[in-house]
Amino acid sequence: MIVTQASMPKGRDMSYAAVMARKVEIMRGALGIDYDTYELTPLAFDYDRMMADTGYTIERIAQIQAETKVGNTPMYELRNLTEMVRRISEPGKGARILLKDEAANASGSFKARRASVSCYEARERGYEGVATATSGNYGAGVASQAAMRRLKCIVLQEVFDSEGIGQPEIVEKSRACEAYGAEVQRLSVGPELFYQMLVTLETTGFFNASLYTPFGIRGVETLGAEIGRQVQERYGVAPAAVVVTQAGGGNLTGTARGLRAVGCEDTRVVACSVDLSGLHMASDVDFNRKSFTTGHTGFGVPFASWPDRTDVPRNAARSLRYMDDYQLVTQGEVFYVTELLTKLEGIERGPAGNTSLTSAVSLASQLGEDEVVVVQETEYTGAGKHHNRQLSFARERGIEVTVGDPAGNVPGERIVIPEKLSQVHGKPMDLDRIRRSYLKNAVKVLAPEQWTDTDYDYLAAETNTTRAWVEANLPTPTEG
Repeated sequence: MIVTQASMPKGRDMSYAAVMARKVEIMRGALGIDYDTYELTPLAFDYDRMMADTGYTIERIAQIQAETKVGNTPMYELRNLTEMVRRISEPGKGARILLKDEAANASGSFKARRASVSCYEARERGYEGVATATSGNYGAGVASQAAMRRLKCIVLQEVFDSEGIGQPEIVEKSRACEAYGAEVQRLSVGPELFYQMLVTLETTGFFNASLYTPFGIRGVETLGAEIGRQVQERYGVAPAAVVVTQAGGGNLTGTARGLRAVGCEDTRVVACSVDLSGLHMASDVDFNRKSFTTGHTGFGVPFASWPDRTDVPRNAARSLRYMDDYQLVTQGEVFYVTELLTKLEGIERGPAGNTSLTSAVSLASQLGEDEVVVVQETEYTGAGKHHNRQLSFARERGIEVTVGDPAGNVPGERIVIPEKLSQVHGKPMDLDRIRRSYLKNAVKVLAPEQWTDTDYDYLAAETNTTRAWVEANLPTPTEG
């Protein structure tokens, strides 16, 4: 149902300002969650209680997912790629690289886990349908899960720039959403996505299958739990590191929580994003100059430094709480490793999931041969999602594609594909810089002189540090 003026409630002000003013009311009706009950101070809220109040155990979530072809996905040891990494590493270095093949889920990505609990919840509560706003993979996941739960589904997507040109990966995701029976509302890039989502929820009465609800994040916990159990059962040790493609943060949050639930507290959780610094994600000009629609710094950094910028009052995806490192890779490095995975391991998967594989290659070369590094997800590929189509689109948009040292990559201008594996090394991001950015955002909500012990404890948890670190890194008045 495309929302038009004729379909809007009579007598209700549907202007942008009026709808945005009602967002808390709309969200409450579309989720059944009263976020106000978790507020502790103007700044802090009880995150752990909000997550626990879903009422699900990991075991129950796994049962729900098994009903709709989700979870219990295979894990492969990438023996050929591991051997290649060992050849370019110091003696004794070169950890085993494992790949959790999430393309085996219904809809072809880990996002099916996220969608599964939301669609189950919607069905149990008697909603007629579900709605979500997404660039695509999650929309396909929701549409697929909704079909199996016999729910209607609406997916809102930013697809086009002002010239009506759609990024091929997003266009392919639209096709997938429609294939599963969803109605897709295609929008141009801009601020109207959230407004249109609110209007859709209010006029349809559908359940908000947002990416950022507790239900969505709890659904990803099974992924982390499966990884922890599979590695320990097969190799007798916990993973040394699990590498996660970082965008909005739900993938990392849910995976880390699942790892902890099965005793992998010492496993390092490494975030990885494609470095698209210099490109503004809300810019019409920059929209089609990027070759990745997710898993890049345009989402990864803002959502890590302030999660509550979503379509729910409090975001359940809070990646900074859980990440131990943050690595950046170039577009060219990801395209090279994507091709390498196909040629060496006989697995053709989409570049977005291979972002974390790219970082894992570099990380494995620094760890011992007896250690294990896990790439925690893959996604399906084909049509516009395929790396060759992405590179063709880049050339069509005037972006230079060349081979050489990936250090010469310039987002939106030049993609440099490495000549050899030893050129794939990425670079670390300063986590403390992101943490300090978080504190700068916190100061905008509540002045530090008003912070209580509750606020300090909350900020220490949010930044994965200590109260002493928070106190030592308070922004100055000019910084705040």
